[in-house]
Amino acid sequence: MERIMPKKRILPYVLLGLINNKGSLSGYQISQEFKHEVGDFWHASHSQIYPELARMKDDGWLIDHDEDKSTFYSVTETGYRVLRDWMKEPLTDNEEIFSLKLYFINEKSDPLLQHLLKQELKIKQSKLSYLQGRLKEVFIDQKIIQKSFGHYLILTRAIEREENHIQWLESKIAACDAN
Repeated sequence: MERIMPKKRILPYVLLGLINNKGSLSGYQISQEFKHEVGDFWHASHSQIYPELARMKDDGWLIDHDEDKSTFYSVTETGYRVLRDWMKEPLTDNEEIFSLKLYFINEKSDPLLQHLLKQELKIKQSKLSYLQGRLKEVFIDQKIIQKSFGHYLILTRAIEREENHIQWLESKIAACDAN
């Protein structure tokens, strides 16, 4: 029987990244970040955030201090190393994780920026190649296209999405190389 590995928890890294980017945040401010900036590509609820902050404090990733009747959290050196180690982990075909890691890069000169962009480019090129192969394999003539037109549209949309993503990645890599 194949053993299924539990899904890696991403929330601690998201919290580390948010707090690290701002220097210090209260739980309320963190929840507001999920409603605004990071909420465009990641979601977490209050019921997830506060227990995770407590675990991270216990693990030595965060320290807290009280100010104006609120508890504020800051990233420790250990927490910063944990965040950077996670950001260095190889990407998989998961745009949310790529977006999160990219979001937490503050400076254009950060060596992780090029690393992430180039990893994502390889993933997207591989996916594009696969999709183009599927198009050739499944839709060998107009008759088949007409018979499964919705499937054809979805597959060609996926190909265009990957082509656009590759073009965007290549332009960002070139822009980083130029400086």
